[in-house]
Amino acid sequence: MRAARSLATVFGAGFLPKAPGTWGSLVALPAAWLLHGIGGPLLLALATLAVFLLGLWAVEQATEQVDEKDLPEIVIDEVVGQWIALLPLSIGLSWMGAAPWLFPWPGWLGAFVLFRFFDIVKPPPVGWADRMNTAFGVMFDDVLAGLMAAAVLTLAAAVSHGWLV
Repeated sequence: MRAARSLATVFGAGFLPKAPGTWGSLVALPAAWLLHGIGGPLLLALATLAVFLLGLWAVEQATEQVDEKDLPEIVIDEVVGQWIALLPLSIGLSWMGAAPWLFPWPGWLGAFVLFRFFDIVKPPPVGWADRMNTAFGVMFDDVLAGLMAAAVLTLAAAVSHGWLV
């Protein structure tokens, strides 16, 4: 139970004051940058899948004694969603042949803001998944928010780089 709670709160990041989901997303940024730098988009994608699966277990274990599954301090779902939002940036950098440790901050900032927007506003189907009140729902609503952010980020990159005219 202790390990599950530690993982679910991303080693205590979920207990930071005010807006724990934002803290979880912020913690995800340097971790994603490190994963991208070491192994590019493939490592980031594999880590995202692994943390999603680990998150299902951790959320289930950490909330087995309570009715509410999406407790504010649980932020492992934000890590997964944020990493999904960052995947197009990682893929684009890799396709460009950019240096592994390059940090194009507009892309990172855009992914962060877009993910937080979709995670907070919860447009359909994000809101639907959020209302499941299961460990899967806790994780899946952030997957959906991450996918929406990734789609918008990809479109913005296509426009800003002149791929769509």
